[in-house]
Formats: sequence, C-alpha cells, structure tokens
Amino acid sequence: MAARRPAYALIGDALRGAIRAGRLVPGCVLAESAIATMFRASRSPVRQAFAALEEEGLVHRFDGRGVAVGGAPPDRRLPVTPDLISLNETRTPEDGWEPFYYELERDVILASLLGRFRVNELALARHLGVGRTVARNLLLRAQGVGLVTKEGNGQWQIIPLDAQRIEHLYDLRLILEPPLLRAAVGRIPATALAAMEARLAEAVRVMPDLDIAELDILENDLHVACLAHSPNKEMAEALRRTRCVLVVGKHIQNALPGRPGIEPFMDEHLQVLNAVRSGDHDKACYTLSEHLTSSKSKALKRLADFRLGQHDVNPPYIIS
Repeated sequence: MAARRPAYALIGDALRGAIRAGRLVPGCVLAESAIATMFRASRSPVRQAFAALEEEGLVHRFDGRGVAVGGAPPDRRLPVTPDLISLNETRTPEDGWEPFYYELERDVILASLLGRFRVNELALARHLGVGRTVARNLLLRAQGVGLVTKEGNGQWQIIPLDAQRIEHLYDLRLILEPPLLRAAVGRIPATALAAMEARLAEAVRVMPDLDIAELDILENDLHVACLAHSPNKEMAEALRRTRCVLVVGKHIQNALPGRPGIEPFMDEHLQVLNAVRSGDHDKACYTLSEHLTSSKSKALKRLADFRLGQHDVNPPYIIS
C-alpha cells in the first residue's frame, strides 16, 4: 500500500498543478481561510503549502493573509474556485492520518509526564473513528519523535518524560547542535534561509494566532532542516533521539491552569539565522547554544508548574 502523503503536500500539489496549467492566473489571491475550507483542512498545512510554493517562485506574499500567484500585483477580483484547483481529482487531507496526529501527540505527552502508560492501537482507532492502518501510522510518527516505543509483545509503550530525561535530552542537543550548525553554515541555500525567515516574520505578525503544527514547522526549520545540511550524518542521526523535546513544551503550556499561551521563540531563531546568513560561524554557534540553554530552563519550569496541578489520563486508548 502506498504511503499517505501529508496534508501540506497534497494541497501544494493541487495548487502547483493549477498554477502551472494556467487555471490560477498571475495576481489570483489565495487566502488561507478560503483554501483551508476548500480542502477541509486547518490553516497550518495551507501555510506550509504556501511556503513551499513561495520558495519555488510560484506565489508571493503581500500585505494580507495569503499569497498572490506569480509576480503580478494581487487582484481579489480574480476568481479562485474549487473547479480551478481540480479538487475533484485531488485526495484531501482527511483521507490520511495527519488531521488526528496532534490530538494523539498531546495526549501521549501529557501521559508521559505522569508515569508509565501504554497505547492500545485498536482503542485508538475506535476513539478516532479510523482504521487500524491510520492508527498505526499515527503511532509510527509518534515513535519517530521519541514519544512511544513498540515492545517485543507488540504493545505501544509511552516513554516516561521526567525532569531528568528532559535535562539529559537538552544536554545532548547542546553537545550536538552547535557543531552541526557550524558545519552547515555556508551550505544552506540562501532561498531556504529566506523562506525560514519569512515564516518567522509571518509567525511574529500573526501571534498568538498560531497552532501547534505551525510552531512545529518553525522548530523544524532551525533544529532539523538547517542542521541537515551538515555533512556529519552520524551526529544528525544521534540528534534524532532528542526530537521529542522540541514538541513537549507547547503542549505543556496549553495544559497549564489559566493557559498562559505559547511563549514566542521567533526572535531567538531569527538571531541564529541572521548569523548563519552572514556566515559568522562563531556567532551562529553561540546564539544557538544560548537559545538551547534558555529553552532547557523554560522546559524544566513548565514541567514543574504542570506537576503542581492535578491531572488525569482521560483518553480511553491510554491505559496503565
């Protein structure tokens, strides 16, 4: 069975095809909300698709929520309809597992902070109203982030996440990330850096109107995509074990009493990217180390605050 593609890729493919076929003419305004509605998706994968199309030069940003096709000035009078995008020929994101992932990720992370639990795959499928294949794909993604592991008996075990593990994972990132970034400086395409900076600038503009998926994209830009340009693939592979600390903080913040909101990190990321763009190896390593040290302190503080409250493991698919 062919692997299901993520929502942003499906949306991007449909829009790309419509632009190249001339159905979406230069100047057409693609609004986030309208495109999300057409594809029955959230704004997060739409923004990812827009970012990819912008990097390819097929669309450009303007003073508004969305993008305009080509290099022509935006003209909202030009129609954008499902027929122009050929939605009838396009598999929508709801066919796959992605729309369900962040609910699972949140539940698994909050359970991991409270002790040892496991996920029942069949109960997960029934809870979400999906097939076993979709449930399994969800768990495989969580496994790739380091949130669950599959035991020899076939059971999915949630990996406990306490203060010591968070500290150790950040310590490992502090050892590995700066030298990886040093080696990547000068290898990251300028177009890729520009796209990352544009996403950060857009995030600053729309804060706090950002969801977990969009925050993950920003984290991935700096801590995964940039470092992937280092030639030391062994160090990059070792870093994969620490991926879970990039996602836990946002879920913990949302679960805290009073919901203080997601603490922005965009300025710190921009400082690192500015150093990378200028080719300053030492400054790039220093600012990245400072960012990781700050993130470690915040993560430990959030965990301590979370544990001061009373929390139950509610989802029927998470059992002790």
